[in-house]
Amino acid sequence: MVEIETINRDQFEQIVYCSDPAVGLKSIIAIHDTTLGPATGGCRFFPYPSEEDALKDVLRLAKGMTYKSALSDVAFGGGKAVIIGDPQKIKTKALLQRFAQFVNTLNGHYITAKDVGISGEDLRVMSEVTQHILGIEGKADSSGDPSIATAFGMMRSFDALAKEILGKSSLKSLTFAIQGVGSVGHYLAENLGELGANVIITDIDQNNIRAVQHKISNIQVVNPNDIYGIQCDFFVPCALGGILNQETIPRLKCGIVAGSANNQLATLQDGFRLSERSIFYAPDYVVNAGGIINIAEERLGYDRKRAFEHVGRIYNTVVEIIRRAKNAHKAPFLIADQMAEEILEQAKKKNTKMQPLRNLHKISHQNHLNPL
Repeated sequence: MVEIETINRDQFEQIVYCSDPAVGLKSIIAIHDTTLGPATGGCRFFPYPSEEDALKDVLRLAKGMTYKSALSDVAFGGGKAVIIGDPQKIKTKALLQRFAQFVNTLNGHYITAKDVGISGEDLRVMSEVTQHILGIEGKADSSGDPSIATAFGMMRSFDALAKEILGKSSLKSLTFAIQGVGSVGHYLAENLGELGANVIITDIDQNNIRAVQHKISNIQVVNPNDIYGIQCDFFVPCALGGILNQETIPRLKCGIVAGSANNQLATLQDGFRLSERSIFYAPDYVVNAGGIINIAEERLGYDRKRAFEHVGRIYNTVVEIIRRAKNAHKAPFLIADQMAEEILEQAKKKNTKMQPLRNLHKISHQNHLNPL
């Protein structure tokens, strides 16, 4: 039996607990690896059941960002932030700007961006306090909404998977079951519908469903719990992570899993469960990398054409993973991890003078960062 994944906190360069009861802020910033550049990853605002759940999520997300940037050929390391709480209830300007102050104390080692629970307007509020932020919609030279680029990268991934796994040169007439159509999932449903694919969607928010139906008339809608049992070519998770587990995997009736949600596997063991069922799992941090690639272009002076050409190269990465997985008879997520580690190791050898940041699980009061 394969062991369930454990995250070694000592492998992280910094883990910062940020707390300010005066504004209701409880947050964790995780910096996994800065070998390739400053740790970059969005800030997720979510009502985690516990601090331990939030820590587990931010660590997995930060590590995923390291691998995502490495395989995407962008000069970023891996980082992530989470704010604990219901954004509908506790989000305020004061809280967002206090979080931005904590970002400043990291002196550019962490760059924040948009994620679940954080809007473009929230980023603008934060930008009044910190310059260590990317992807602000509406700002001059901004890359704009990252969901559009992420969806484009997903479509190129679908093309590669359809050709290499299914032997199809077109997505037309293939069936896609999309879980979550709030942002990336919305664009995917629209793009796939225009190509003539069969699209089935679900979402816990009926407003998101109606928005897609307004664009695509012949779309099928199912209840959230029913999406796993849909007969389809592609199961496309575009909501939160951890949805591929010992309960859901036996229900899947697809050939390929490829979605934009981060950390789709509840455990590493679930990756092997998919392989045992001959379901090809396209690693999420590979296929959903369009957003970080698009944002990275801001540092060069944003050019949309150049950015989307770079995003389009996700196709080649997916093909390489598929072929290496077949040749090595290994699960594709193991191959992707291996490829990312190879890139990091080569970079470390070239940069022997690099000094890692201190590993700090809790920052002292002297640095004005209060542990939770």
